[in-house]
This record gives sequence, C-alpha cells and structure tokens, in this order.
Amino acid sequence: MFERLDQLEARYEELGAQLGDPTLVNDQENFRKVAKQHRDLEPTVEKFRQYRKLTNSIADAKAMLADADMREMAEMELAELEPQLPVVEDELKVLLLPKDPNDDKNVVIELRAGTGGDEASLFVAEVFRMYLRYAEQHRWKVEVLSQTDSDVGGLKDITAIFEGDKVYSLMKYESGTHRVQRVPATETQGRVHTSAITVAVLPEAEEVDIKIEKKDLRIDTFCSSGPGGQSVNTTYSAIRITHLPTNTVVSCQDEKSQIKNREKAMRVLRSRLYEVEAERIHQLQAKDRKSQIGSGDRSDKIRTYNFPQNRLTDHRIGLTNHNLQMVMEGLLQPTIDALIAHETAEKLKAQSEAA
Repeated sequence: MFERLDQLEARYEELGAQLGDPTLVNDQENFRKVAKQHRDLEPTVEKFRQYRKLTNSIADAKAMLADADMREMAEMELAELEPQLPVVEDELKVLLLPKDPNDDKNVVIELRAGTGGDEASLFVAEVFRMYLRYAEQHRWKVEVLSQTDSDVGGLKDITAIFEGDKVYSLMKYESGTHRVQRVPATETQGRVHTSAITVAVLPEAEEVDIKIEKKDLRIDTFCSSGPGGQSVNTTYSAIRITHLPTNTVVSCQDEKSQIKNREKAMRVLRSRLYEVEAERIHQLQAKDRKSQIGSGDRSDKIRTYNFPQNRLTDHRIGLTNHNLQMVMEGLLQPTIDALIAHETAEKLKAQSEAA
C-alpha cells in the first residue's frame, strides 16, 4: 500500500509542477485535465502526509522514553497519538479503493409510474420534488427534458438532467423500484394501498463515451402537446429519435426549438446506450462480486415509503428510520451516507479476502 502511496504522491507533485507551467495555461483543455487529476489525488496525498507525520511523531515520542526527564511527556504524547494511527490507516485504505469512473458525471434521471395507477403517478411527482429539494442542497442544476402529466395532477413519467459536482456518486443509489404504502385520497374506506414507481439514474455519456452512427437513427418530428392532448405548439418542434439497432426510443418536447429538443434527446439517448453497455460489463464482473449495491437494476425493490407509520425502509441494507416526512422534503443524505458506508465496507472486505 505504501509503495503505491509514494507513487501517487510523486504523481501529485509532478502534476502540481505542470500546473505551474505558463505554457499549459494556453492549452485550456489539457489544463483542465491536469487540474482534475491533481484535484482527484489531493485527498489521498494529504491523508498520506498526515499518516507520515503521525508515524514520525510517534517515533520521536518513543525515542524520548529513554530520557527520564522526558518520559512523562512522551507517554502523554503516545497516549494521544497512537490511537489515531489505525484510524488514519483505515481512511487511507478507503481512499485507495477503486473509484467508480462515472462518479463525476452528471445524470439523466427517469421516473415512471408503475403499479397503482393514479396513486403511482402522484408518487412520481412527489419523489421528483424530493430530488429537486436534494439537488438544491447541493446547488445542482436540474433541467427537465420531458414529462407526461396524469389527470390527477401527478406525473406518469418525467426525464431530467441533474448537473453539478459529483452528481452520479450520490444519485446512483436511487436506481430501482420505490414502493409507497398509504391511504390514497380517493380511498373512501381508509384502506392502505401499495403502489410502485421505477427510478433510473443514468450517468450522462459524452460523445467520446459512446459513438452513435447517423445511419442508425430514425428521427421523427411532431407537434408538442400538453395535458389532455391540447396542442401547445403549432410547429413540429418535438423530436422522437429511434436508435434502430437497439430499438431505443427517446422523445423530447420541452423546448420550442426543434434543434434544442434534438440536442436534449441525443443526450438522453447517449446515456441510455452507455448504460446498456455499462450494465453488460457489470454483469460480467458481478459473477465474481458479492455486492450489488448501486448496480442500477430497476427490477429490484430498493425502498419502501410507509406514510401511515412515517417510516422509510431501504431493503438493500436493512435501514429503517421514522423520519419519512423530512426525507420527502429532501433529507436524503443520511440514507445515502449509510448506503455509501455499506458499499465501502463490502469493498474493503472483498479487498482483504483477495489479499
């Protein structure tokens, strides 16, 4: 481990020297790449330096034990410093775990009503509102690409892009089936109904991530329509793109401009195709892995929202809390932190077993 840390520190210093080179500033694209690599290494290098300083201080204190006049002070220092060492070492091990290459990406998020009809559509709208509140806390930008309203004021489906710092690293845990248990407004006998929605969180793919041939696309234009099918646009600005090899269909009618709708639809298409390929690779790797958290498998029931009991349960890690109202207001971080901690523990366990 420490040989690797020495190499990372040397690389960090090398990148720092490059950033100080005036000629690099003129090449903005390369400058951004170098700056990002330097920024990504910084937490690990800083933690390594903290560890090294700590071990040096412990060594100095142990050397002082031989001096009768300094022994008491040395013992006090050791009592303070030595318990810190395994903590910092564990933190270093976590920092050295393989990173998800998508963690820094923006995401395309798709919510769809499942079983439960109108009640499911209402829950889609509420969960999307929860995500908007969570995005506000992180100062992420949210752009709705398309949505289908329901007759009761909910959403049959909605697709949006979340842009900002490390969006995918936090939102990836939301992929899956979300189940809601509550008494619908239309229920006259007070019975609790169970409905479900699906959430897909796709890392936004750049053109360099996945190549799409023009010959593989069929592009149709149509008039945008609002709730109830009323025409809200007399021009053919809405876009539907079909990727013929995979029969993947994406539509966008959020903008009045056909060009902008096409750009947005292509962003979603790239992300969907990227996810298909990533899932294929993941399935190959999963044969040798025990942990499936964050796999993005939409068939899994990941969470239950029980409103009568004010209870949220995340089934992947057996987490239950009775603070559902605050969660629906965007207080998602404690749940996501627990998922991250569990996944990290599983990775450390797998790493130690492989060693």
